[in-house]
Amino acid sequence: MIGISIGEAAKLSGVKIPTIRFYEEIALLRPTARTEANRRLFTDEDPRRLSFIRHCRELGFELDAIRALLKVQDSPKQSCDAADAIARQRLDEVERRLRSLKALKKELTRMIEGCGHGRVGQCRVIETLADHAKCVTPRH
Repeated sequence: MIGISIGEAAKLSGVKIPTIRFYEEIALLRPTARTEANRRLFTDEDPRRLSFIRHCRELGFELDAIRALLKVQDSPKQSCDAADAIARQRLDEVERRLRSLKALKKELTRMIEGCGHGRVGQCRVIETLADHAKCVTPRH
């Protein structure tokens, strides 16, 4: 039986072996063929699929979104509207996170600038961390 070993698939895709096993377990990766010794054998396409999944994860896509993107990828003649919608949803999440991080930065900057660099009893950082009501933004 000819195929790619899990070690080679890991090397080609940049995905660690335990992660490959996990992806197979949760059906992001199609079931592999097995040798008589029960070792996985991957196809030439599997490392590309693993690279796709890895890149999606690097961009912060959740596993359900990746599953949907793989389904779209597996049907290349269909409209890319579904892929666009999934990517747009991820972009919306990133923009929400950026707003939250900007509020967090503003709050931390305000706390540090308000610190008199004296004693802990007069420390604005400790005072603000001890009482959320002293924060400028209710959510950060």
